[in-house]
Amino acid sequence: QVQLVESGGGLVQPGGSLRLSCAASGRIISINTMGWYRQAPGKERESVARITSGGSTNYADSVKGRFTISRDNAKNAVYLQMNSLKPEDTAVYYCNAEIVSVWNRVYDCWGQGTQVTVSS
Repeated sequence: QVQLVESGGGLVQPGGSLRLSCAASGRIISINTMGWYRQAPGKERESVARITSGGSTNYADSVKGRFTISRDNAKNAVYLQMNSLKPEDTAVYYCNAEIVSVWNRVYDCWGQGTQVTVSS
């Protein structure tokens, strides 16, 4: 089995910063694309940022220039640096990864979610 564990959420004032971390564990052969999604109350889950195994990234228009996604392949981890946070960034943030395990089984894994609240 494989799993993702997130950390780093919390309460921050508008204009502040937070860094989310997500680490994969289990019987991992490799990890393809990793990403962060978020879901605000009453809204659908949306993609925030994604990064391929080769380091190519893409971002939602709403976070471009403020958020940075990165990964550490040696640690099976992905990070989301969030700067200049706005109240509309308030949501539960989820880590996602496509994990290749033994027998070449591919799992679309999700973390448990971490709350980010931007408020004064």
